[in-house]
Amino acid sequence: MKIRRNLKRQKIKLPTRKKSVYGTFSSGRYIFVSILVAAIAVLLISRLAYLQVIEPEYLTNEADKRSLRVTKSVAHRGNIEDRNGEELAVSVPAYAIWVDPKVVKEEFAFSKQEYLESVVVSTKTGKETHQKQLFNESKKWPALAEVLDIEFDKLAEIMQKPHARFVYLKRQVNQQIVEYIKELRLPGVSEQLESHRFYPTGEINANILGLTDLDSQGIEGIEKSYNDYLQGQTGKKRVRQDRLGNVIDNIEILKVKKAAGNLQLSIDQRIQAVAYSELKRAVKINDATSGSIVVLDVNTGEIYAMVNYPSFNPNDRNQYQPYKLRNRAITDTFEPGSTVKPLVVSSALIYKKTDVDEVIDTSPGWMHIGGRRVRDGHNLGKIDLAMILKKSSNIGVSKLALRLQPDQLQQTFADFGFGDDTGIGLVGESAGRLPIRRRWSDFELATMSFGYGITTTTLQLAKAYAILGSGGIDYPTSILKNSTPVQGEQVIPNHIAREVVEMMEGVSEKGGTAPKAKVEGYRIAGKTGTSRKAEAGGYGDDYVAVFAGLAPASKPRFAIAVMINEPQGDRYYAGDVAAPVFSSVMKSTLLLSHVRPDDDNDRYTYLESN
Repeated sequence: MKIRRNLKRQKIKLPTRKKSVYGTFSSGRYIFVSILVAAIAVLLISRLAYLQVIEPEYLTNEADKRSLRVTKSVAHRGNIEDRNGEELAVSVPAYAIWVDPKVVKEEFAFSKQEYLESVVVSTKTGKETHQKQLFNESKKWPALAEVLDIEFDKLAEIMQKPHARFVYLKRQVNQQIVEYIKELRLPGVSEQLESHRFYPTGEINANILGLTDLDSQGIEGIEKSYNDYLQGQTGKKRVRQDRLGNVIDNIEILKVKKAAGNLQLSIDQRIQAVAYSELKRAVKINDATSGSIVVLDVNTGEIYAMVNYPSFNPNDRNQYQPYKLRNRAITDTFEPGSTVKPLVVSSALIYKKTDVDEVIDTSPGWMHIGGRRVRDGHNLGKIDLAMILKKSSNIGVSKLALRLQPDQLQQTFADFGFGDDTGIGLVGESAGRLPIRRRWSDFELATMSFGYGITTTTLQLAKAYAILGSGGIDYPTSILKNSTPVQGEQVIPNHIAREVVEMMEGVSEKGGTAPKAKVEGYRIAGKTGTSRKAEAGGYGDDYVAVFAGLAPASKPRFAIAVMINEPQGDRYYAGDVAAPVFSSVMKSTLLLSHVRPDDDNDRYTYLESN
């Protein structure tokens, strides 16, 4: 440094140092990077400003897509119970197995040919991990098809749908199957909670309860008639979830959950089971095609039993056939035959065309009316009204009917409920047929008096007899248990109803048409009816056997109507076919309901004692 200072003093020039090219390059790079960083910052700030100011909802929507979910709170279908609280229809948890074909195709080639090839490849070279995994997968899919009872070809066809994201594989499966499928760990296969309808009493109540579809919607019977009340309403709400699926915030309620209602029927399952067993036995023994029974409480109008045969088990849908599900007690009509004779006697008494002590001459056992013959089984001679019913005299009741005006007899039948539905509220109920016209021939009026030319259902017939048993009061017919006392309408004078019921007691006594209807310890009032079935051009060789009656006759509590359709063989009369069924069902009904046996000296005085 001293030398340099000395040289400067002496004004000696020193060589200058040249500027380095590297310094110039570093300055340019610095400027470039600075400009680039600034540009990126400007872009980011601009993008941020765009999102925050111009489209502020974008990020919110993106976040919501990842965290907002709609959850359901399933309202299981309400239960159906009998009058004593025994469950007749219940909803139990079940699951639906579904698949996302797109996910499956991404994870596993799924066609039948590819499946077979994968098995071959995996078998030949089973050392490689990938091929071992392929082999394991190839075994899981057939296992899934087997447990769900699906053909593998059909399962493969489902997986080939290119755009489908949700396809049901099986519905209404139980928890055990779900657990098994979870262990398979198949991609794209999931379960969904739903409800399964179970009927503990099986075929006994199938015809009246009906059934539901896979979505728990009633499609037949009570399930359909009261569907809105039974199904409730599934609740929905929007929630926010974390990445593990845990709910961290309830956002809003989309649909309020409405609890399903439970139904309590008027049916007594104990009586229902007895009635079904007896009906099934009678139909099979007599080689009949079908049958039905209705048990009514005459003082309330409640139905204690309503059974039909054939039936099926609604828990096994493989048994389902439409004709087996029909509630024949309200849908099938028939000509009631001689069971209407007590109503004709009532009509003649109401319009003062006879009195209880009149004796009618039925000799010689036949008569010509309008050029046609009406006859009895044999000549009964001179008989009173009670004997007309006891012997089921067509001549005697025809003579009474011919004293009436057609509209008078029609009005009486209408008062007893013929020609109109019972108001029970079940789908498919028939009103029967009660012709209303101005002109009637004498023969038409006569045949109507012993049950031809009109049609009725088993329930309508049971209701008509219940009106007689209640002292002429028509109570609203109900399949639901009454929570409060009901008021009826007086449609027949009570003294006439009492007198006719007392006349009907002879039918089940010795010499009557239905001694097999008798119930030990109780007095029975009833009537048989055996009618030919109408066919094109007239009447064929098939019959309908019917018995309707009341017990105990001294103070009626129950009315029962039994209908056996097309019994075969020589024993087709109602006294042999339907009366024994009535006896068995009535006996069980009275005992299960703790009804006191009749006093032999007690007469029909229940109205006087009330």
